[in-house]
Amino acid sequence: MAHTRSTDVLIVGAGPVGLSAAAGLAPHGVRVRLVDRLPARLPYAKAVGIQPRTLEIWDRMGLARDVVEAAVPLHGQLTYVNGVEQPRMELELPPEVPYGFAALPQYETERLLEEYLAGLGTAIERETELLSFSQDADGVTALLDSASGGQEEVRAGFLIGCDGAHSAVRKGLGLSFEGGAFPTSYMLADVEADWDLPAGYSVRAGHRAADGTVDDLLVCVPLPGAGRYRVSMLAPPELVAERPTKDGAAATSGTGAAPDGVAHGLGGDRVPELSDIQAVVDRLAPAPAVLSHMRWSSVFRISHRIVDRYGEGRVFVAGDAAHIHPPTGAQGMNTGIQDACNLAWKLVLVLRGSAGSALLTSYDAERRPVGEEVVGRTVRHSAQGVQADPDDPRTLMLREAQLLIEYRDGPLATTPYGPADAPQPGDRAPDCDGLAAPLVTYRMRLLDVLRGCPGHAVILYLTDPADPVAARAAAELEGARAIGTASPTPHRARWPRTVAVVARGSEPRESPGTPAGLSGVVELPVPGYLDAAGEFARIYCPEGPTGFIVRPDGQLGARFPLSRTKEALAEYLAALSVPA
Repeated sequence: MAHTRSTDVLIVGAGPVGLSAAAGLAPHGVRVRLVDRLPARLPYAKAVGIQPRTLEIWDRMGLARDVVEAAVPLHGQLTYVNGVEQPRMELELPPEVPYGFAALPQYETERLLEEYLAGLGTAIERETELLSFSQDADGVTALLDSASGGQEEVRAGFLIGCDGAHSAVRKGLGLSFEGGAFPTSYMLADVEADWDLPAGYSVRAGHRAADGTVDDLLVCVPLPGAGRYRVSMLAPPELVAERPTKDGAAATSGTGAAPDGVAHGLGGDRVPELSDIQAVVDRLAPAPAVLSHMRWSSVFRISHRIVDRYGEGRVFVAGDAAHIHPPTGAQGMNTGIQDACNLAWKLVLVLRGSAGSALLTSYDAERRPVGEEVVGRTVRHSAQGVQADPDDPRTLMLREAQLLIEYRDGPLATTPYGPADAPQPGDRAPDCDGLAAPLVTYRMRLLDVLRGCPGHAVILYLTDPADPVAARAAAELEGARAIGTASPTPHRARWPRTVAVVARGSEPRESPGTPAGLSGVVELPVPGYLDAAGEFARIYCPEGPTGFIVRPDGQLGARFPLSRTKEALAEYLAALSVPA
């Protein structure tokens, strides 16, 4: 057996969630080992939907452009019941939301994240499996087995299980995984269709029996490439055969059933053929179509389960290792990515000694309620359809886009300030456009200003750039380096990033197209931007000079009057200690 090798964080599972966890740690100089038992990425378009909130998070990392260039936009859904077209669902979001809904095969998402990590010097250790682990007060001891080096004992500060529905980390930690399985099995395939339907729209075509139940179903999600779709449909009985599991209970072949009793995922003794897929399209498709170029197919079984806690001590689970549910609304992968981002920034502060280990208990407190809501909602929508949701269309779209996730009742939420309907601590920090800078000839977005900032950011909203409160606030922020994160890149060593947004004035314009007040912005003690379009004021609703702390995961950490900057920072830093 190889000698113990030390690392800060050991991540098991290199799917989108494990890669995201590593991407949240590596920019801060955290030593990461990322292992996966597979020899290579799986060539399956499993999770394909990318939510606007995920793209916002990737924008902070500097990854969003690559994803946008590789993905295709999703504009809406065409729905048919018993051959009759239903009202079209448009995926429309408010104009201040910077990104729309997108589709990208999971293996492409993984490729882009792998390339991002490679640029930070972090690579996946393939064909490496976690055999066992134990933890104590100082760390985690894990036994790994790799195809190239045999067994190795690894000592890590923390362990994150991103190893899917059949997670070895979850089992080793003894977490419960309560829920159940849907009785129906599905076929999945990646094909091309020659029909003439609007581009960028998914298709849901079903048949309802006399009692109202859906007895036949076809769902098609567009993918990059001409006429290419990821299709799913009910599996015919001949593809679902009985076989015994390890404990002797009956399970179904091709349904993702496993010895652990969690029937979720791809699998099967026989994969669907193109003719099996074509037969369902012939029955249900709203327009005649000939399928071709089937890249892969499989049978899939769906369960709905969630752990009783997202971690214990120095070991955590995220993504499918923590929650599984129907793929309705493309919530699973995106929820897992946000799990990883939430946990990563907290681990960074603890590893740097900027926060106590109690901060890590806020991971379960913030993310498990989100997981419970997603599991419940996707189970409901899988039976009734997204359109059956009683909320108004705007709320429905924002929730599906994962833009309504908030932690106002969580242990890190600080004292609210300002209007109740304004973004408050725990809420998503919204983007806005219309910002002007002295050397920039186009209007910028807030995301442009914060891009490349992997740690906390502080925004100072000023009604007068000459107000001395700005200088005092900036000076007081110098004492808040604990909420920053040291970067191995020298020019990014000062955290938190602090910027000022100056209110749009009422003075005449200095020159055509240039708002007054930009000259004052130049003289601020921190980088300054003019709220030229008034969008920041409209969206954030500041009441006079106001400060905002934006967490690394894009949620608001604090909101406060600038006259109380020192006290507000102390309150936020105290919240990071998560007192009992």
